[in-house]
Amino acid sequence: MGYPASHQLPPRPAYYEPEESGAGFKVAAVLLGVLVAIMAVVGLFILAAALTARNDARDAKRAAAVPAQSMVGMPGTAAAPAVAGGQVASPSFAGIAPANADALAMAHAATPAALPAAPTGDLAAVTLAINDSTISIAPGIRYRAWTFGGTVPGPVIHVRQGQLVRVTLVNRASMPHSVDFHAARVAPNIAFADVATGGRKTFSFRATDPGVFMYHCGTPPTFMHIANGMYGAIIVEPRHMPPADKQYVLVSSEWYLNSGGEHQPAGLDLTKAEQMTPDWVTWNGYAAQYKTHPLTAQPGQTVRFWVVDAGPSLNTDFHVVGTILNRAWLNADLRDAPQHDVQTALVPAGGGGVFDVRITRPGIYPFVSHSFASVMLGEVGLLNVGNVAGTMSH
Repeated sequence: MGYPASHQLPPRPAYYEPEESGAGFKVAAVLLGVLVAIMAVVGLFILAAALTARNDARDAKRAAAVPAQSMVGMPGTAAAPAVAGGQVASPSFAGIAPANADALAMAHAATPAALPAAPTGDLAAVTLAINDSTISIAPGIRYRAWTFGGTVPGPVIHVRQGQLVRVTLVNRASMPHSVDFHAARVAPNIAFADVATGGRKTFSFRATDPGVFMYHCGTPPTFMHIANGMYGAIIVEPRHMPPADKQYVLVSSEWYLNSGGEHQPAGLDLTKAEQMTPDWVTWNGYAAQYKTHPLTAQPGQTVRFWVVDAGPSLNTDFHVVGTILNRAWLNADLRDAPQHDVQTALVPAGGGGVFDVRITRPGIYPFVSHSFASVMLGEVGLLNVGNVAGTMSH
């Protein structure tokens, strides 16, 4: 029985393809998929080659930035062992100490922290001799350092605002060095230029800006020169500063060792330094020296801390346990009024801060960086108020 004409299927249009062409589409789709996969693989090979070339260029640039004379064999330097694609750091030597570490710590002459007197008159003459020196950085641990004045940190420089500071740099070390004063307003390409081995230079600047500032070697790579010990503090005291009964200078810094430093002096592990994983963190160059030999004050005295963070990389979060910072000149800004009653103050790498405490109760008060990993690595000291007996851990 037939359908009415209105219900019959319409005729196929002229462009309709026979069903057999579906197989052709499937074959074409498979071939297209294979081609896309091949192109993807080729693209991955090209990307991998580009990344390898970039890494090779980066490593070559890093190697070129380090003077040949400051590589392996120079005092205070060492290359990390090579692995495919880069470098690996040596193991951590944090906390390593000989069996007689306590006796060695007691016998160690602590770095003087008291603020030295400023010169009188208009001129402050400063001579900095640069040396390769083997120093102690923890009980029984020695390090091949690059130094100003044979010590790490270098000598504290105390001047008064407005004085003319005349700096003479004498290079007795085995490679070129320089000095960069954060307190100076000078053309660095002239004043901070390198001094060759056996050479000397003199430059001057007017100490117009009050505060506590870092000075350091600026010879490239500056990072390596600071990590090897070339830094110190300069205090530019303003004309009208509130009086203090005791004044101490603290320089925070990190040490990155390529060996333990017990049996022979350690040198710099550059990869550890780049990864910011220090073995020791110190006040004035030696781990926990003011824990064994505390700083002192009497009840009711105002104690002033002039703090510099030499880095080269970690910040210091300055805190005195058991009290509050009565006055805090953050960023060492001595032109403006201080903040009051501050619990913890940030001192950034390359920066400074000035902090006053007035403690009325006798006791033992630790001063630390409240970044407690640094405390565990040696950045801790004690302020003994009232000459009380005993000690304290923190």
